[in-house]
Amino acid sequence: MLQSFPKLVKTLLASLPKNDYPVLNTRLFVAIWLSYAMDKSLTSMRDIFKRLNGTGYDVDISTFPKANGHRTQEPFLRLYQSINSEICRQKRLQKYELSPIDSTVITLTSKLLWLQEYYQVKLVSSLNLTTGVPEENLINFGYDSDYKYGQEMLATLPHNGVAVMDRGFSSLKFLRGASQSKKYFVLRIPNSYKLQFSEKNGHLIVGTGKNSGIYRVVNFCVLEKRTEYRLATNLDRDEVSDEELMEIYRYRWQIELLWKFLKTHLKLDKLITKNVNGIAIQIYVSLIAYLLLK
Repeated sequence: MLQSFPKLVKTLLASLPKNDYPVLNTRLFVAIWLSYAMDKSLTSMRDIFKRLNGTGYDVDISTFPKANGHRTQEPFLRLYQSINSEICRQKRLQKYELSPIDSTVITLTSKLLWLQEYYQVKLVSSLNLTTGVPEENLINFGYDSDYKYGQEMLATLPHNGVAVMDRGFSSLKFLRGASQSKKYFVLRIPNSYKLQFSEKNGHLIVGTGKNSGIYRVVNFCVLEKRTEYRLATNLDRDEVSDEELMEIYRYRWQIELLWKFLKTHLKLDKLITKNVNGIAIQIYVSLIAYLLLK
């Protein structure tokens, strides 16, 4: 199985230990996962081990789910960060780096997970459009709203990053925190928020109560959808016009395309492990495979 990888992947795998476990070492463990994510002919754990045993690796199929339940995620995180850093190092040149932030949900179908009251897993990512890669990822097993992760995701942006977010991240408390963080953002806010004119720079007072704040707000309509959009931002009008701000928001769709690609081509939603640790590993494997394809 290892012999089938291109030179780039072999080089990355070479940094992983191959003698740390007597049967399924870390290098082979990661290689198995990458094979599953990137080879469309592999659709189940049984397929993986049929291929593995056919190439001279005598590993029992029961060893893999045990490893998924107990092995650390650290080698996968380190591999992801290493590839990501190299891509980012080569491509960062622009004044503003747009980073759509969004989440995708994967439904859990295993009754073993249901017994532990796990019914879905949510992946929250920021996609840097300058580098073309997801730069920060949070995995949560639960039903928490996106805005609860907003501040944490903002904190990871580069100094010139612009977070582009949909209404799932919108709350008056998050807006206030985002403004105080000194990070750039473009956030679609609900049309139900009360807006009042302020004398400060022609901005608007958004919301009421202790979490209300003064922000630059841009309205625009999409006639085909008969939909009004309200965008709150801290980008200066002298540097980014209203028209440019609307265009920035349209780039948010790129992260939706990322979810589609990960699920269609890299098996993000085709979970073959039935424990929380293994699911987190599989999610990172899909992300690593995406970086390798970049």
